[in-house]
This record gives sequence, structure tokens and C-alpha cells, in this order.
Amino acid sequence: MTMSDDDILAPRKSRSGAHARADFSGRAARGPIIDQDGHEIRPETLEQGFREFRFEFGQGNPFGNLTREQRIARLEAIAKLLDVAFILPGTNIRYGIDGLIGLIPIVGDIITTAISLWLVREARALGAPWYLTARMLGNVAVDGVVGMVPFAGDAFDVMFRANMRNVRLLRRWLDKQPRI
Repeated sequence: MTMSDDDILAPRKSRSGAHARADFSGRAARGPIIDQDGHEIRPETLEQGFREFRFEFGQGNPFGNLTREQRIARLEAIAKLLDVAFILPGTNIRYGIDGLIGLIPIVGDIITTAISLWLVREARALGAPWYLTARMLGNVAVDGVVGMVPFAGDAFDVMFRANMRNVRLLRRWLDKQPRI
């Protein structure tokens, strides 16, 4: 059975003669509101819950309670994921998601460069001096600019490993600092 164009544009009336149309405005509820456990929820309780519910944006940093060593471990984990997370089967060549995302022209390199810049920002927040962050920014710039060259840049990303270099630089600097 096929429908005519008229039925699609102007639906038929129901058998009772009224239009079959649902009213979702909540004014004329057709039955009780049931929660996932099968218990009835009174409408006034539901309205009170909506008035009390709110999101708290900007109320603290979710990573603010990490110790210095935990932050460094997080940086190392992200650098490994970006640069050396996988091994090319049959070879000893390691690559990360930086090389994979970098295959997307322009956008992929912008994304991975932004993540690399975040790593440099975290290093600066850990107290890295200006000359160390300048060197780290140089690594990110070389990785980002050369990485934009199709295919050859992706091969360079796999071999250069700017994020691992930056974490190694940070770790060496931190090891020289006196413990507090």
C-alpha cells in the first residue's frame, strides 16, 4: 500500500474524527511519570529538582590537585602517546598519533601542534626557565612547519619526535633542580 502525496502533506484524521497529534507541552499529562526503577515521580518534585540543578563552570581546575610528579608523569604519557605509542609491524619503527593525525592535511598538523604547545605550557607551569621553553618551542615549530609538507613531513614527524625531545629536556632540567 502506498501513500499519496496528499496524505504525506496533510495527514488524515483519526477514526474518532480528531487530529492524531501528541501534545508534549506537559500541560495535559496522560499518566504518571515513572523513574528508571519503576517508582512514580510527583510533578512538583520534578519541578523543584529542575530549579535546584545547575552546572558550576569555572569553579576550579580538575587537574589542580595533581602533585608535581603526577603532572610530569602525565606529560610523559601524552608525549609517548603522541610520538612512540605504536610499532610498525615487521620493523622497529615507532610512531604515535602525531604521525597518524598529521596525515590529515593542514588540520591534523594544527591539532598536533596545539597539543605540543600545551605540553610546553605545562612545562612552563612546572617552572621551566625561559631558555628551556624557547628551545621546546623551537622543537614544536620545526615539527609543525616541516610536518605540513605532505608525506615527507609525516615521515619527519615520526623520526623527529618533538614531544619526546621536549619531555626529555624538561626531565633533565628537573633532575638538576634541588628537591624541596
